[in-house]
Amino acid sequence: MINHRCAVLGKPIAHSLSPVLHNAAYRALCLTDWLYDKHEIGEEDLDSFLKSLDPTWSGLSLTMPLKKTIQPYGVPANLWAKELKVANTAIFDWSRITDDPTWPHGKPSIKLYNTDVIGIQLAFDHANRELGAHHKPDHAGSALIIGNGNTATSAMAACCMMPEIGHVTVAARHPGKNTSFKPLAERYINTHTPYSEISLSDVSALLTAAHDATYIINTIPGHAADSVAVELGNIEFDESRGLLLDVVYDPRPTKLMEAWRARGGDAIGGEEMLLYQALIQVLLMTGIWDDDPPSDADKRLQDTTTEDDQLEIAMRNALEEAL
Repeated sequence: MINHRCAVLGKPIAHSLSPVLHNAAYRALCLTDWLYDKHEIGEEDLDSFLKSLDPTWSGLSLTMPLKKTIQPYGVPANLWAKELKVANTAIFDWSRITDDPTWPHGKPSIKLYNTDVIGIQLAFDHANRELGAHHKPDHAGSALIIGNGNTATSAMAACCMMPEIGHVTVAARHPGKNTSFKPLAERYINTHTPYSEISLSDVSALLTAAHDATYIINTIPGHAADSVAVELGNIEFDESRGLLLDVVYDPRPTKLMEAWRARGGDAIGGEEMLLYQALIQVLLMTGIWDDDPPSDADKRLQDTTTEDDQLEIAMRNALEEAL
């Protein structure tokens, strides 16, 4: 019997691997009465879907285009949900119901979280541990973000949380389109020049930024970054290369990852970000991290228990099998 339900919502949603990750976590935690599935829900469908839920529902994952649409229904509960006004996670508290005739089962208290930012940060931290790379928390490093959409905003926020990063360069087809970058960098990166922006068509500037970067994060979806891969294939290194995260995980590896590795660099795919943002969601939805906003998730997961380690391993294994 299913007593606790969770799901991922979005449109389109058929490709989502979230059920694979979350249901693997439930098995690892021996939560036999929990189920996670997916529903194709657009912006115009969200209201009626939420109002149809009953107290068996514990939480939701939200993909585009719902990460902003969910905002009026809940209260941001962690740093980046508040700062970015974008949430990919909703947690229901049915012990705090508001009487509302439009909600047949009552309107639960809804907490909103952003785990995308932490997912990016943890993906880098895990890769650094695997590679034996150590970075001093002196803001001496730099990051290059390719693209300036919603995922790039999460990437910028993640860079703001990394004490090794003191400058972020954004390379975009339309520089200046995303006005949130500069204020974020100036607020959270305590250096003299925390931010700059270049055109993706400025090959010389792009290669210089990539050459010098501690981290590179590509947020351009699909094959759109293939032309960037060609350019980076011409880069010449005289010392260490930065670590590349390509948020795309289909195809796997991407041409950009292949080009970077061919130049001697290390690269990880978007499945790493997907894994860690889902891991934090599981901890929140199941109440393991009850009322404990995960803005400090990185610090906490570095001191994990054996049970938490097994949870991560189970989710990673399930993801590898699905890809």
